[in-house]
Amino acid sequence: MYSTLLLQTDASSITGMLPFLLMFVVIYLFMIRPQMKKAKNEKKFQAEIAKGAKIVTTSGIHGKIMDIVDSDNTVIVETGAGKIKFERSAISMELSKKYLAPTTKK
Repeated sequence: MYSTLLLQTDASSITGMLPFLLMFVVIYLFMIRPQMKKAKNEKKFQAEIAKGAKIVTTSGIHGKIMDIVDSDNTVIVETGAGKIKFERSAISMELSKKYLAPTTKK
């Protein structure tokens, strides 16, 4: 008698927790995992930055990398207004790759 009561309790507790487990899996797949992948790609991109690359900063400033200073993790970017010093983490994307990417026609 006790064993059947114990089995009924375990089955009901598992089915009661099932919605929370499914919700966690969905949150992981659609929110946490893509953010981790994006952060990994950004870190890789920032490590591979080279002189002469045309870039866009996170604040929207377009320019060309003139110098990379490894000692303080900054880059010097030449813009239309002159040269500006930025942190590597402030660089959003490389325009050279964006313009070289093949365009798809519909």
